Amino acid sequence: MISGDGDTPTEAAAFTAEGAGTVLREACRTAGLDPSGAELLRLGSNAVYRLHTAPVIVRIARDRDGLAEMDRAVRVARWLAEQDFPATRVLPGVEQPLTVGGRVVTFWESAQESEEYASLNELADLLRRLHWLEEPHSLGLPYFEPFPKLRASLAELNGTIPADDWTFLDERAGRLHKDYDKLDFVLPFGAIHGDANVGNVLRDHTGQAILIDLDGFSLAHREWDLILTAIYYDRYGWHSRTQYEGFVHHYGFDIMNWPGYPVLADLRELMMTLWMGQQSLTNPKAAEEFTRRVKAIKAGGGRKDWRPF
Repeated sequence: MISGDGDTPTEAAAFTAEGAGTVLREACRTAGLDPSGAELLRLGSNAVYRLHTAPVIVRIARDRDGLAEMDRAVRVARWLAEQDFPATRVLPGVEQPLTVGGRVVTFWESAQESEEYASLNELADLLRRLHWLEEPHSLGLPYFEPFPKLRASLAELNGTIPADDWTFLDERAGRLHKDYDKLDFVLPFGAIHGDANVGNVLRDHTGQAILIDLDGFSLAHREWDLILTAIYYDRYGWHSRTQYEGFVHHYGFDIMNWPGYPVLADLRELMMTLWMGQQSLTNPKAAEEFTRRVKAIKAGGGRKDWRPF
């Protein structure tokens, strides 16, 4: 494992394609891989690259304190492989995670040469199968606690967005915390993916649907793995009614019929909005989207013009 961080405080706070590219090149040299012509697939919570010279995906975490989380993701991936569960696989023969330039780097087998997203039905099937698994204690999965992350996100945005917006979001988080503590969950408690949505299920070269992005694996009520698909349909119109009904049929539970749905939907929406706020610090398009979202939440307006990122 390599460590080293010569960034200035300003550089350390930024997470840009240029900086991620520097980390990519050093990490690949350490792993014995060639980064020439690597394609940046996305830049968000992670910088995700596809190597041109090998069927490898390289992920560089935005969070500089994410070593434990990424180490857990690697161990989760190896456990899922042992269970023959369809999920992304870590690249064998490489010591990981690595820490390069203060960033945490992991290496994964590429599902196929181009990204092909699976269907909501396939996502539901994978989640149903995942939720039947009994995770070993050795994984050390944490309990999912949304509010520490919310508070950390709010702290990061303090002073960078209009003060009235920050106060509104902070007060909304406080109200939702009280409402969340009163929820009566009905699905079993156990391992969840943590960011289960159609964007995190790809088809591999055989056509098999697989789960990717295992960073958020934790222990929680399974409603958390259903809420994103529900609000993508119900609030934002990113899924059709037919698609959502297929998801419900394949999983076997409609979270929208659960009395706690509005609270969990509001909470997940706030988490999404604060994440967008973090991206807005370096991404003008994200800044525009963040403003749109805060305005809609403040006014109690529609969300159909929200854009997925």
